[in-house]
Amino acid sequence: MPNKADVIVLVGPMGVGKSTVGKKLSKALKIPFSDTDAMIVEAHGAIDEIFKSRGEEQFRELEHDALARALSSPGIVATGGGAVLLEKSQELLKGATVIYLATDGKHIGSRLRKSSRPLIKNGIDDWRRIYDSRKEIYAKVADFEINTSGHPLVQTISEIRERLGI
Repeated sequence: MPNKADVIVLVGPMGVGKSTVGKKLSKALKIPFSDTDAMIVEAHGAIDEIFKSRGEEQFRELEHDALARALSSPGIVATGGGAVLLEKSQELLKGATVIYLATDGKHIGSRLRKSSRPLIKNGIDDWRRIYDSRKEIYAKVADFEINTSGHPLVQTISEIRERLGI
C-alpha cells in the first residue's frame, strides 16, 4: 500500500460532488483518479440493480473491495456516500489522507432529481436523514473537513490544496 500522503480519499454524502472534485483535483495535481462507484458499475453493473438483486449488504462488500483496490496505488479516490459504513472499510481509510466534503444540503435537491440512487425514494428528506446518520462517521475517518456549501469548484480545490500544503 502507498504512503498515507500518496492516496487522497474524498468522503461525504451522496450528491456533494466527490467525483467532480476528485476529477478536478486529479487534473490539478497530475495524479490518477478513481471512483469506487464507477469501479463497481464497471465490474458488476448498475448500482440500483445491485441493490435490487443482491441487497445493500452485498453492495457494501463490493464497495469495500473497490475501495481496497483504489487504495492500492497513489492517486485521488472518490467514494460512494456509504463507503465509510463498514468498520473494515474505515480501517482501510487509515492508510490514506481522507477529506470529508461537507455541505449544508441547500444545493443537493437539484442533483438528486437527476439520479436513480437506490436509498433516495423520498428525495431530500431521505438524503437529509441518511446524511445526518453518517456525519459522525465521515468526521471520524477524515483527516480534515472542507465545507463545499455554496462554494465554486475552484474554491473547493484551492482549499483542499491549501490544507494538503500543495
